[in-house]
Amino acid sequence: MPRSFQGEFDAQGLRFAVIASRFHEEIVEGLLAGALDCLTSHGTADEAITVLRVPGAFEIPTLARMVVARGGFDAVVTLGCVLRGDTPHFEFIAAQVTVELSRVAVDARFPIAFGVITCNTQEQAVERSARGPSNKGWEAALAAIEMANLWRVLRTSEL
Repeated sequence: MPRSFQGEFDAQGLRFAVIASRFHEEIVEGLLAGALDCLTSHGTADEAITVLRVPGAFEIPTLARMVVARGGFDAVVTLGCVLRGDTPHFEFIAAQVTVELSRVAVDARFPIAFGVITCNTQEQAVERSARGPSNKGWEAALAAIEMANLWRVLRTSEL
């Protein structure tokens, strides 16, 4: 039978950096509340969570690269909101943030959870950041927990 590995959802003993943008603050606050609730519900101690704020989604990848290089964390959770407007700005920012966060994660070989929502309307953003099962901040934090544990397994196990 093949060996199978996956991360667990126990966050005890793990340290997380949560990078959250301030732009569309009312939406991002909902994502942040969901992420923090998820992390603490799965056993992360308050002192093992560091929240870092940036002006907007565009600044998230640069800070994520610095946080990863600094060390001391098991995963990074990124949170932001990009809303479609009347100009092509939405496409530029959404694509750039996505590509650069992926690049940071791949280059650093480090778990970075993507909780930057891209929405066509304010209503969609509110729905994705509200308390409950569709909160994308919660989902990003849960992915970070799982990936941090999987990284730990891969560092300590022979494949």
